[in-house]
Amino acid sequence: MPIPRASQTRVLFLAVLLTVSVAALWRAAGGQNGSRLYVQKTPPPPRHIRAATLPAPYATPSVDTHPRVGPRPRGATLSVPPGFQIEAWASGLNNPRFLTVAPNGDVFVAESAADRVTVLRSTAGRPPIRSHFATGLRQPFGIAFYPPGPNPSAIYIANTDAVVRFPYRNGDLKARGAGKTLIHLPGGGYNQHWTRTLLFSPDGKRLYVAVGSRSNVGIEAPPRACIMEYDPDGAHGRIFASGLRNAVGLTTNPITGALWAAVNERDEIGNDVPPDYATHVKPGGFYGWPYYYIGGHHDPRMPQRPDLKSKTIVPDVLLEAHCAALSIVFYTAAQFPAQYKNEGFVALHGSWNRRPPNGYKVVRVLMRPDGTAQGSYQDFVWGWKTADNRIWGRPVALAITKDGALLISDDGGNKIWRVRYRQTARAASRTEG
Repeated sequence: MPIPRASQTRVLFLAVLLTVSVAALWRAAGGQNGSRLYVQKTPPPPRHIRAATLPAPYATPSVDTHPRVGPRPRGATLSVPPGFQIEAWASGLNNPRFLTVAPNGDVFVAESAADRVTVLRSTAGRPPIRSHFATGLRQPFGIAFYPPGPNPSAIYIANTDAVVRFPYRNGDLKARGAGKTLIHLPGGGYNQHWTRTLLFSPDGKRLYVAVGSRSNVGIEAPPRACIMEYDPDGAHGRIFASGLRNAVGLTTNPITGALWAAVNERDEIGNDVPPDYATHVKPGGFYGWPYYYIGGHHDPRMPQRPDLKSKTIVPDVLLEAHCAALSIVFYTAAQFPAQYKNEGFVALHGSWNRRPPNGYKVVRVLMRPDGTAQGSYQDFVWGWKTADNRIWGRPVALAITKDGALLISDDGGNKIWRVRYRQTARAASRTEG
């Protein structure tokens, strides 16, 4: 019996509607290049690198594997733990580096190569609008609001060679006045050591400024390879901690109140030495550079300094060598499951001095209930480096939004990614492992 023409039309319409709907779901979940953007996958077991078992310097030759970042390869996916999803929240940025979230929820990003700081504002799930808050800067990186709390009156921006203060009120999309230079700093540095990171103490009485070394290894005067401490007006600069080759990430532990840092260690003495690290930073502490690393391990390129060897602190969490740890945050929101509360996250920008390359991911730092570190870490978002070592993204900075999502800046893909927890997997993601 032939199917009536009206029924044929309805069937065709429903088929087209179904096809369009599936395609829309695919795109919404990030499907592109003929494949899904992310998969939900059980992470590898936590990794615990121990100072006592590090290989000797030059156990393997130094190599140069500078990454060539390209477009996302066909079939490449990001991996996140079961229940999580990741999506590109903002694209088309110019070298997005440091991120921070204003008290009203606006996202501030340093577009360092463009010498500007940009504000991103998203409402009702729409793509974020953009406004250039300050332009004509000099390789800006660190951004901090002052005083800490819900109603700041100023925003501090760290150029490579100075800390500048702008007047600010919640909701400002452009600077309401000219910036005032408060602190002069040495500019530039070895590879990526031009970054200057800012953090206020929770009580607002101290401003921390991290300044990396100018060289891979060598004797340099402060403030190089130090975390400096200043009054909020830039006066009374003093060394808070030293021997930190490049402490790019700074944050405050929400339980202990201690200052924490993510630190790049030195290069060119082997594939797996020395580890980068994340650690709480002791006032007056010495962390080894340039003479020693990870406790009393001597760098053979430098003279022995027994007086400093005994003072060199072993960091809390050792990360894979040369991974370029660039940012650290503690998760204090409630959108993720309860086991993530007060856990740390570190962005690993990726290596240039290791074969095969490592990093190119975000890892979770496992913490104890008392706010101390277990010493281990675990992959949380990974896949910007494919199995055949093609690179299509480089995570830099991390920030927690007001609704509890984790933002990740990516200066390789010129994006900001957003990670959220969803109990039910979306259409184009799947669980493996």
